[in-house]
Amino acid sequence: MIIIDFQTHPSRYRHWRVEIDGAVAHLILDVAEDAGLFPGYDLKLNSYDLGVDIELYDATQRLRFEHPEVQVVILRSGKDRVFCAGANIRMLANAEHGFKVNFCKFTNETRNAIEEAGKESGQKYISVIEGICAGGGYELALATDYIILADDGSAAVSLPEVPLLAVLPGTGGLTRLTDKRRVRRDHADVFATLTEGIKGPRAVQWGLVDQTVAVSELDGAITDTVQHLTSTTPARTAGTGINLLPLERTIESERVCYSTLTATVDRDSAVATITLHAPEGPAPDTLDDLVAQGAQAWLLRCARELDDCLLHFRFNEPGIGVLVFKSSGEISQVVTHDQLLRAHSDHWLVTEIRLYWKRVLKRVDLTGRSLVALVEPGSCFCGLLAEIVLACDRSYMMIDEDGEFPQPAVLSITATNTGSVPMSNGLTRLQTRFQGDVNALEQIQSQLDITLDAQQCEALGLVTFALDEIDWDDEIRVFLEERAAFSPDAMTAMEANLRFAGPETMETKIFGRLSAWQNWIFQRPNAAGENGALRRYGSGQKGLFDKTRT
Repeated sequence: MIIIDFQTHPSRYRHWRVEIDGAVAHLILDVAEDAGLFPGYDLKLNSYDLGVDIELYDATQRLRFEHPEVQVVILRSGKDRVFCAGANIRMLANAEHGFKVNFCKFTNETRNAIEEAGKESGQKYISVIEGICAGGGYELALATDYIILADDGSAAVSLPEVPLLAVLPGTGGLTRLTDKRRVRRDHADVFATLTEGIKGPRAVQWGLVDQTVAVSELDGAITDTVQHLTSTTPARTAGTGINLLPLERTIESERVCYSTLTATVDRDSAVATITLHAPEGPAPDTLDDLVAQGAQAWLLRCARELDDCLLHFRFNEPGIGVLVFKSSGEISQVVTHDQLLRAHSDHWLVTEIRLYWKRVLKRVDLTGRSLVALVEPGSCFCGLLAEIVLACDRSYMMIDEDGEFPQPAVLSITATNTGSVPMSNGLTRLQTRFQGDVNALEQIQSQLDITLDAQQCEALGLVTFALDEIDWDDEIRVFLEERAAFSPDAMTAMEANLRFAGPETMETKIFGRLSAWQNWIFQRPNAAGENGALRRYGSGQKGLFDKTRT
């Protein structure tokens, strides 16, 4: 099995170029056809696979942390007459079902991060489309803040998955059409069934792009758009960014070790345990000290390492059904870092660290595994780390009745948990947990910054069960055995249904609908069968369809 590594660096990019010109960055897609992540396909027409998206994710992260001076990112192609043909069809046709779903999920998480950069980090993205822009290529453009389409007689945007492949746009294209760009649903119906797409004035009229210009006027239109965005987007900082250094990581057969967390794997029971370690010292005294620490600052290191760990398990350990979260170390040290996050919320680096944690915690929410938190003696779940407990499907906390533990199991809720890192539904995890229960939220609000023991946490509803030491091992064992006995498909569906109570947002619609259709259509014979459209694409033969509607 090939281990997929999500760590890279611009010096190793095969598919993207990043060029910085003051407040403007150029992010250029120039895919190397022969550099697919796996053998068996060529990345023609700027089509992409997971390797291309890993580089894009890395580039967007570096723009935020290493180049805070950038206000506008221009996304365009390095090839003539093609912007991006979308996800590589051969790659999709040959991939296992689970990989296809996880690939689309990761791709969409990166699209969401691009949208967040425009809304919260002051980095607006512009797509400049010349030539073919199809499927996932157009979905990439949909994630940007402004779309310019060259009017050269051939450039067009399209979502041809339905007529060509018998599937749907895989990274939220239909939802972004209606919810983000406000395209009329009848127009969206026409658009999503046209293989050739739409170009010129109609693309603007229907809201598929923001502007279409003649090729001779394209440079001027880009300049005007950049000037408008930079004049209306406040610069984040006059200082320089920080370097995102390589992670300290060791991958072994049954362990993955980082500087701030350790993950162990028990494949026989299909359980992995992720233990987060508290910082060894307090938070930096000043913002200058934080900037000087850069990527080595515990808050940022922990976010990056947890992010990498979650992706590692998503793609490289498909047989693991349960992720157990633990923590260890001095909770007082975590408190100082949590306080720094709130005390300096207007500083660009602190903001980016908080937003990164928001994205990582969303990745926890979207994990297709059962999640359980164990709050044991010596744990350090406080503030930001307490969000992990709140994100889990269940949580267990040990009661210290006899006072025998030097650091008994405690949990501390802070102001960080009341709005700093909301979920995809726009609510905090506390609000999602206590839907409409104002009294429960008010009781918790009165207990902020207090170290709460197991019985207090159970009374407040912060954990599922508080157990004494005698029952602890047996109760946890029974839970894990029970979870392993259930159908993984049923568990994934149940958990996804329960994690996002409350209002729908574009994000929850995208991921909810994405999971539903992918787990159905991607396995249906009409798409994925031997005679299905996905497998027959490019062969000159049309897919053979079972016409039964269900």
